Amino acid sequence: MENLQERKIDLSLLDPVIEEKKNIKGSLIPLLQAAQEIYGYLPEEVIKYIHEKTKVPLSRIYGVLTFYAQFYQTPRGKHIIRACRGTACHVRGAPKVITTIKEILNIEEDKSTPDMKFTFETVACFGACALSPVIMVDQNYFGNMNPRKVATVLKRYR
Repeated sequence: MENLQERKIDLSLLDPVIEEKKNIKGSLIPLLQAAQEIYGYLPEEVIKYIHEKTKVPLSRIYGVLTFYAQFYQTPRGKHIIRACRGTACHVRGAPKVITTIKEILNIEEDKSTPDMKFTFETVACFGACALSPVIMVDQNYFGNMNPRKVATVLKRYR
Protein backbone atom coordinates (compact mmCIF):
# COMPACT_ATOMS: atom_id res chain seq x y z
CA MET A 1 0.00 0.00 0.00
CA GLU A 2 1.17 3.53 -0.72
CA ASN A 3 2.72 5.30 2.25
CA LEU A 4 0.56 8.37 2.79
CA GLN A 5 3.37 10.31 4.41
CA GLU A 6 5.55 9.98 1.31
CA ARG A 7 2.79 10.94 -1.13
CA LYS A 8 3.25 14.19 -3.05
CA ILE A 9 0.54 16.67 -2.10
CA ASP A 10 -1.22 18.30 -5.04
CA LEU A 11 -1.91 21.78 -3.67
CA SER A 12 -3.78 22.81 -6.81
CA LEU A 13 -6.73 20.74 -5.58
CA LEU A 14 -7.29 23.47 -3.00
CA ASP A 15 -7.41 26.36 -5.45
CA PRO A 16 -11.15 26.22 -6.25
CA VAL A 17 -12.02 26.00 -2.56
CA ILE A 18 -9.71 28.87 -1.63
CA GLU A 19 -11.07 30.98 -4.48
CA GLU A 20 -14.62 30.34 -3.32
CA LYS A 21 -13.97 31.12 0.33
CA LYS A 22 -10.98 33.46 0.61
CA ASN A 23 -12.94 36.72 0.72
CA ILE A 24 -15.76 35.49 2.92
CA LYS A 25 -15.50 36.58 6.54
CA GLY A 26 -15.48 33.61 8.91
CA SER A 27 -14.62 31.07 6.22
CA LEU A 28 -11.41 29.71 7.76
CA ILE A 29 -13.07 26.74 9.47
CA PRO A 30 -15.04 25.69 6.36
CA LEU A 31 -11.86 26.11 4.31
CA LEU A 32 -9.87 23.90 6.69
CA GLN A 33 -12.71 21.35 6.71
CA ALA A 34 -12.69 21.25 2.91
CA ALA A 35 -8.90 20.89 2.82
CA GLN A 36 -9.04 18.04 5.32
CA GLU A 37 -11.73 16.37 3.23
CA ILE A 38 -9.43 16.56 0.19
CA TYR A 39 -6.23 15.33 1.87
CA GLY A 40 -7.55 13.32 4.82
CA TYR A 41 -5.60 15.52 7.22
CA LEU A 42 -3.91 18.94 7.20
CA PRO A 43 -0.20 18.58 6.45
CA GLU A 44 2.11 21.54 7.01
CA GLU A 45 2.41 22.33 3.30
CA VAL A 46 -1.38 22.64 3.03
CA ILE A 47 -1.51 24.95 6.04
CA LYS A 48 1.22 27.17 4.59
CA TYR A 49 -0.50 27.19 1.19
CA ILE A 50 -3.76 28.33 2.78
CA HIS A 51 -1.84 31.07 4.58
CA GLU A 52 -0.12 32.23 1.38
CA LYS A 53 -3.32 32.27 -0.66
CA THR A 54 -5.65 33.80 1.93
CA LYS A 55 -3.20 35.97 3.91
CA VAL A 56 -4.72 34.61 7.14
CA PRO A 57 -1.91 34.68 9.71
CA LEU A 58 -0.34 31.30 10.47
CA SER A 59 -0.91 31.96 14.17
CA ARG A 60 -4.66 32.21 13.55
CA ILE A 61 -4.72 29.06 11.40
CA TYR A 62 -2.76 27.07 13.99
CA GLY A 63 -4.97 28.51 16.73
CA VAL A 64 -8.04 27.06 14.99
CA LEU A 65 -6.31 23.75 14.25
CA THR A 66 -5.27 23.21 17.84
CA PHE A 67 -8.53 24.41 19.38
CA TYR A 68 -10.91 22.18 17.42
CA ALA A 69 -10.55 18.41 17.84
CA GLN A 70 -11.97 17.82 14.35
CA PHE A 71 -8.70 18.81 12.66
CA TYR A 72 -5.77 16.43 12.24
CA GLN A 73 -2.22 17.31 11.30
CA THR A 74 -1.07 13.73 10.84
CA PRO A 75 -2.38 11.06 8.46
CA ARG A 76 -5.23 8.92 9.75
CA GLY A 77 -6.23 5.40 9.00
CA LYS A 78 -8.97 4.38 6.61
CA HIS A 79 -11.14 3.34 9.58
CA ILE A 80 -11.34 5.43 12.74
CA ILE A 81 -12.04 3.41 15.87
CA ARG A 82 -13.17 5.30 18.94
CA ALA A 83 -13.80 3.84 22.38
CA CYS A 84 -15.69 5.64 25.12
CA ARG A 85 -13.84 6.11 28.41
CA GLY A 86 -16.72 7.84 30.21
CA THR A 87 -17.88 6.82 33.67
CA ALA A 88 -20.75 4.52 32.61
CA CYS A 89 -18.58 2.78 30.03
CA HIS A 90 -15.68 2.56 32.47
CA VAL A 91 -17.66 0.79 35.19
CA ARG A 92 -19.20 -1.60 32.65
CA GLY A 93 -15.91 -2.75 31.12
CA ALA A 94 -14.41 -0.08 28.86
CA PRO A 95 -10.85 -0.65 30.15
CA LYS A 96 -10.97 -4.27 28.91
CA VAL A 97 -12.51 -3.15 25.62
CA ILE A 98 -9.78 -0.54 25.14
CA THR A 99 -7.05 -3.04 25.99
CA THR A 100 -8.53 -5.53 23.52
CA ILE A 101 -8.57 -2.97 20.71
CA LYS A 102 -4.93 -2.07 21.41
CA GLU A 103 -3.93 -5.74 21.44
CA ILE A 104 -5.81 -6.68 18.26
CA LEU A 105 -4.48 -3.70 16.31
CA ASN A 106 -1.10 -3.68 18.05
CA ILE A 107 -1.22 0.11 18.52
CA GLU A 108 -1.65 2.63 21.31
CA GLU A 109 -4.29 5.35 21.61
CA ASP A 110 -4.05 8.18 19.08
CA LYS A 111 -1.95 6.03 16.74
CA SER A 112 -2.52 4.35 13.39
CA THR A 113 -1.61 0.90 12.21
CA PRO A 114 1.46 0.78 9.93
CA ASP A 115 -0.75 -0.08 6.93
CA MET A 116 -2.92 2.99 7.69
CA LYS A 117 -6.04 0.83 7.83
CA PHE A 118 -6.97 1.84 11.41
CA THR A 119 -6.56 4.79 13.74
CA PHE A 120 -7.53 4.29 17.39
CA GLU A 121 -8.59 6.98 19.81
CA THR A 122 -10.65 7.29 22.96
CA VAL A 123 -13.33 9.87 23.67
CA ALA A 124 -14.75 11.29 26.90
CA CYS A 125 -18.34 10.21 26.16
CA PHE A 126 -20.57 9.33 23.22
CA GLY A 127 -23.74 10.08 25.17
CA ALA A 128 -24.95 6.51 24.69
CA CYS A 129 -24.52 5.42 28.31
CA ALA A 130 -27.44 2.97 28.22
CA LEU A 131 -25.44 0.93 25.67
CA SER A 132 -22.15 1.05 27.58
CA PRO A 133 -19.45 0.17 26.93
CA VAL A 134 -19.61 1.71 23.47
CA ILE A 135 -17.20 1.85 20.55
CA MET A 136 -17.57 3.58 17.21
CA VAL A 137 -16.00 2.49 13.93
CA ASP A 138 -16.19 5.28 11.38
CA GLN A 139 -19.80 6.47 11.88
CA ASN A 140 -21.17 3.16 13.23
CA TYR A 141 -21.88 2.69 16.94
CA PHE A 142 -21.58 -0.67 18.70
CA GLY A 143 -22.91 -1.07 22.24
CA ASN A 144 -22.68 -3.52 25.13
CA MET A 145 -19.16 -4.33 24.06
CA ASN A 146 -16.83 -6.88 25.55
CA PRO A 147 -13.50 -8.28 24.30
CA ARG A 148 -15.15 -11.02 22.22
CA LYS A 149 -17.56 -8.58 20.56
CA VAL A 150 -14.69 -6.17 19.85
CA ALA A 151 -12.84 -8.91 17.96
CA THR A 152 -15.97 -9.70 15.93
CA VAL A 153 -16.60 -6.03 15.06
CA LEU A 154 -13.00 -5.36 14.03
CA LYS A 155 -12.97 -8.43 11.74
CA ARG A 156 -15.68 -6.74 9.65
CA TYR A 157 -13.28 -3.93 8.80
CA ARG A 158 -10.09 -5.91 8.14
